[in-house]
Amino acid sequence: MEMPKPDPQIIARKPRIVARLREVLPSGVIDAPEEVRAYECDALTAYKCAPMAVVLPGTTEEVSAVLKVCHEEGVPVVARGAGTSLAGGALPTEDSVILGTARMNAVLETDYDNRFIRVQTGRTNLSVTGAVEEDGFFYAPDPSSQLACAIAGNIAMNSGGAHCLKYGVTTNNLLGVTLVLADGTVSEVGGPYMDPAGLDLLGLICGSEGQLGVVTEATLRILPKPEGARPVLIGFESSEVAGQCVSDIIKAGVLPVAIEFMDRPCIRATEEFAKAGYPDCEALLIVEVEGSDAEIDHQLGLISDIAQKLDPVELRQSQSAEESARIWLGRKSAFGAMGQINDYMCLDGTIPVSELPVVLRRIAEMSAEYGLEVANVFHAGDGNMHPLILFDANQEGQLELCEQLGAEILKLCVEVGGCLTGEHGVGIEKRDLMVHQYSKVDLEAQLDVKDVFDPAWILNPAKVFPLAITAGRRAGASDRAA
Repeated sequence: MEMPKPDPQIIARKPRIVARLREVLPSGVIDAPEEVRAYECDALTAYKCAPMAVVLPGTTEEVSAVLKVCHEEGVPVVARGAGTSLAGGALPTEDSVILGTARMNAVLETDYDNRFIRVQTGRTNLSVTGAVEEDGFFYAPDPSSQLACAIAGNIAMNSGGAHCLKYGVTTNNLLGVTLVLADGTVSEVGGPYMDPAGLDLLGLICGSEGQLGVVTEATLRILPKPEGARPVLIGFESSEVAGQCVSDIIKAGVLPVAIEFMDRPCIRATEEFAKAGYPDCEALLIVEVEGSDAEIDHQLGLISDIAQKLDPVELRQSQSAEESARIWLGRKSAFGAMGQINDYMCLDGTIPVSELPVVLRRIAEMSAEYGLEVANVFHAGDGNMHPLILFDANQEGQLELCEQLGAEILKLCVEVGGCLTGEHGVGIEKRDLMVHQYSKVDLEAQLDVKDVFDPAWILNPAKVFPLAITAGRRAGASDRAA
């Protein structure tokens, strides 16, 4: 994966830059080579590059001061939440400063009457619910990494999770942000209410992958906890039939809170890891509904009728809270369980639900063509696929082969009417595939937005846009700065 060459002039000025950063952040600057290595990659570990320095501010004011210094010095800045990005979104460059949000983890305000919570964005996803659950509320987006991932990264990538089918992804639960622009200017966008007047800048910022500014505070929608919830396990003899079941459930107008899909390789690994009691089958669906007992019984009855027409291997409703927790533990453990078997690359394409059977069949054919096993685990209800391509990182050429297969799968997603990413972001992983989804005019419009928010082009370099397309923009920004 190509990265831009570091600016030798910036690296030569490192002592001065670090000294200036320490002036505004006396106890939050790391520049020792052995210490910055902890920030050399995110969860896409195939690519690594140690940054020039790391800063760990604790407030919006400190973030503003850091960005002012970096803007004046022309230093690239890579914002980093918890480093769980699977697309290389937080990968630094050799001449960049990592701006970590880990110290910004406070709850700033909670308002149950208006159903919102305001937090610093270094706070982890799961701990947002933890702050309100005793009072009967929860925060809906629930990525598999929710125990570790930060709200900052969730906003940057517009993360979703298993329950996004009913509750939506981050953008559907984000009410407002405090945004620090590249030059240190602090802006407030949105607020503790729905549908603010004016341009939808909040929708622009959510999912912008750190290209437009650094989000330091977020106002999030919280919801009353449902009366109850219950999942059902449905096993099938083929992935295609499982995909057909998902399509049939959606077409029937039933709205579960979640529909999760796992195929045999993932089922096998997860069962060994979590002992969730999954059936021996080629494909498995976890379908969860919520509401009162009567509502749950009615919805699960409809879903069971739909599934029975497709001759399932097993159809089993959870009978207790403990069994439900075990079922979800298996799904939430899937990525970690697969990591015990082999190296893998996790993709993130989205497709129309009706295309699931076709795409699953084609992925199986591609897997055979490339000689690399592909395990599938994903949010089937909204068509957000996460194929896991297994490879041996120690075998020469396997990573490159894996990338080629991944590119073909993502192109397939676009061809059937989907897109390159649902919740992991573009990062470096998919940036060179952007030309397969967007025309030159579309990309130019996105670059124009980047110019407005970050005219110096210092925020999260080498991400999202193909380097060949952005080279002129970056050069122009450097010339203007000179």
